[in-house]
Amino acid sequence: MGYGQQQQSPRAVGRRTLLGSAVAVAAAGLTTTEASAAPATPGAPRTPHAPRTSALWREFAESPYTHPQIPYVGKAGQRAGADRFPRHRVVADVRAYGAKGDGSVDDAPAINRALAAAGERGGGTVTIPPGTYRIDDVIRIAHSDVVLRGAGSGRTKLYATKSLTELIGPYGSRYGGDKSSWSWAGGLIWLCPQERWDSLTSAIKERAWPFEGWTGNKRDEWRTLTGVGRARRGDRSVTVQDASAASAASKLRRGQLVLLRLVDDADHTLLEHMAGGGPGTEAYDWDAMTKLTSYVPYEWPVRVMSVHGRKVTLERPLPLDVRPEWDPRLTTLVTPLTGSGVEGLTLEAAETPQSAHLLDKGYNGVAFQCAYDCWADDVVVRHVDNGFGLIAASACTLSRTRVAGRGAHHPYYCREGSHDNLIEDFVIERRTVPAPAGTQLHGINVEGLSSYNVWSRGLMEMGTFDTHRGMPFANVRTEITVTNDGRHGGDAIAGPLYGARFTHWNVTVTNERAGLIKIDGIAPYSATAGISEVREFDQIDVPDFTGELHTRLEVYGRPEDIRPRNLYEAQRGVPS
Repeated sequence: MGYGQQQQSPRAVGRRTLLGSAVAVAAAGLTTTEASAAPATPGAPRTPHAPRTSALWREFAESPYTHPQIPYVGKAGQRAGADRFPRHRVVADVRAYGAKGDGSVDDAPAINRALAAAGERGGGTVTIPPGTYRIDDVIRIAHSDVVLRGAGSGRTKLYATKSLTELIGPYGSRYGGDKSSWSWAGGLIWLCPQERWDSLTSAIKERAWPFEGWTGNKRDEWRTLTGVGRARRGDRSVTVQDASAASAASKLRRGQLVLLRLVDDADHTLLEHMAGGGPGTEAYDWDAMTKLTSYVPYEWPVRVMSVHGRKVTLERPLPLDVRPEWDPRLTTLVTPLTGSGVEGLTLEAAETPQSAHLLDKGYNGVAFQCAYDCWADDVVVRHVDNGFGLIAASACTLSRTRVAGRGAHHPYYCREGSHDNLIEDFVIERRTVPAPAGTQLHGINVEGLSSYNVWSRGLMEMGTFDTHRGMPFANVRTEITVTNDGRHGGDAIAGPLYGARFTHWNVTVTNERAGLIKIDGIAPYSATAGISEVREFDQIDVPDFTGELHTRLEVYGRPEDIRPRNLYEAQRGVPS
């Protein structure tokens, strides 16, 4: 098949098949009992029986946008979870810009020239034919609607010879200490809008360690479009509240990307709301969590779908309540990267020993930053410090991705307020060399108030369901097999491990380790449904909040019996 021809992504077939099964099961209205939540007796024989529809699922289906334990994530991913990726016309072949593809020369300048030319023409696909392309620099996708497409992850290889420390410079932490921020930022393939890239890298070179999100290095690059009125989590629209409503509404248009901005108050009621509310959250010492409190305001990018008078309809349901005490606004944001992707290639870094914990040099894979409706498909990264990064990235899809080689610090990480992303059909391979002393392995990470992200259909031969504190909330991990041997990280001043509505659904644990998988005793207003029988050992956590956590445990010890099998796929069938 030629580069410019249409082809159906394998994810589309699998999704429709799974979705049809889930909807059929839900429609059958079968019953279950609360006895399914009781822990299995170790070593007891299993009695064969027909799998039954989850009681939790039936509850969720009755109130999908306001369920207390399970978030609605049915629109996670690029273009609200569309089955196919856009197919931009082919506008360049990297060989026409001087790339050799035989490993003999640095092909990064040629690849970057081709990508820049495509962006200056308004977008398009840049192809990389089969071969090995040595890159001695970062590959930058800095314009919207630009796709870098190889001939397949088994045929096109980018061989990276240098780290981000060598290419850009040392990157310290804005919170002090001797940590390297390349331990959780940046990629040797980096999808980031041009102006944001220039601003970030200039700050790093000047050692003015930046915030990395949607409102600039100092979080001041925004202006108010309109204030909005009170609304509830799950609503699809907000009401313009400015004195001149007609003038405020005129600043908004269909298809526009805006930020919903919510500011915490002196009593930290916004943070309490993110954690589910109640006496436990009110008793928590939020003021002591200085790193966490630097993460608010909460910034949620979303597209405007329509404007009718004072009513503004959004692409996704509201992630939180909207209350006057949080000064709710729709604002501008930095110019985003939209509609861009990377497909069909392997990025292999020169094999170097993994660095000591938090001192990564930046042999990193693919990073999405200030990106919306972007994607990666059929991409492998090998011998990297950190694999796939979502840094203030939202509504992106990573499909058929894989982390392989000598072992990574963060195989997948999701931070700096990243929301509504979908990571599906992913693999973390067992490391090929023993872990050096002083290193750490995390896994599929989410932190920093990131919300409504999904990890679906994964195989983790090592790692864990990592959170680095920073109270991420309303995230889903579903239909995953994991050898749970990683550890979580996070500063004590970064606050709770979990906010409300974390859901682990259909998870097979191969080594019986409970930590960060069975979360009914740790995460407030959470659901642990259909996981293997596990036990505590190694890293053991205690709840951050006192009192009743309002958690749910269902079909414990029998992941094969949970129905629907994939929570995300089933939610795709819930009417909008």
